[in-house]
Amino acid sequence: MSIDTSNTTTSSVLDQYAIKSQGSDVTKTQDLGKDQFLKLLVAQMNNQNPLEPQGNGEFIAQLAQFSTVEGITNLNTSVNSIMTGAQSAQALQASSLVGRTVILDTNTAMVDTSKTATEPFKGGINLTQSSDNVWVNVYNTSGQQVSRVNLGQQSSGLISFTWDGTDANGGALPPGAYKFEAQANVGGESVAFATSLPANVESVTLGQNGGEMMLNLTGKGSIALSKVQVVGQ
Repeated sequence: MSIDTSNTTTSSVLDQYAIKSQGSDVTKTQDLGKDQFLKLLVAQMNNQNPLEPQGNGEFIAQLAQFSTVEGITNLNTSVNSIMTGAQSAQALQASSLVGRTVILDTNTAMVDTSKTATEPFKGGINLTQSSDNVWVNVYNTSGQQVSRVNLGQQSSGLISFTWDGTDANGGALPPGAYKFEAQANVGGESVAFATSLPANVESVTLGQNGGEMMLNLTGKGSIALSKVQVVGQ
């Protein structure tokens, strides 16, 4: 008479890992790792019923499942390592940006007019068409035009302009936020063009879960790093 000991032996091995089966309810107090999986597989092979041995296909299926789980585990480890490295690089980049000036596509900027007499405010215009007359209107926070920068004839391309922080009569204007409106005479009509202006980086917010780094700029709030055209001094 043969005695099937597979259930008894497998149960004893399972008991080592606190796994109890009652009908469809399964309670697990400890995760079953790859080493424990292999021990259970070997125990199952050693204690199978010799009169009704388990088919090779079933063992192959279990091994294939084990290989898949192990591959996913290794992949997760590699991805976590890459993310950790990326976050470290992002943190290093962030620390180097604080206190520096960035250039971005905008029409407003904070201008310290107490320094513009010796260090004029600098901006840029993306002039997509050549013009015989280009100018930049400057407005205060009330929407009042306070100055105008005449640039004359210009070829298409990115051109620069400077403003000394004074009004139309040469009087000094107070520090603060100003709006810059670039226009050019094209075909007898006034056409508006985009301006690129500087802003100071006060702090940086690191992206979470792969999100983009955000720059906190003076007078402009939070701006994504991808919006920055140039990082200055």
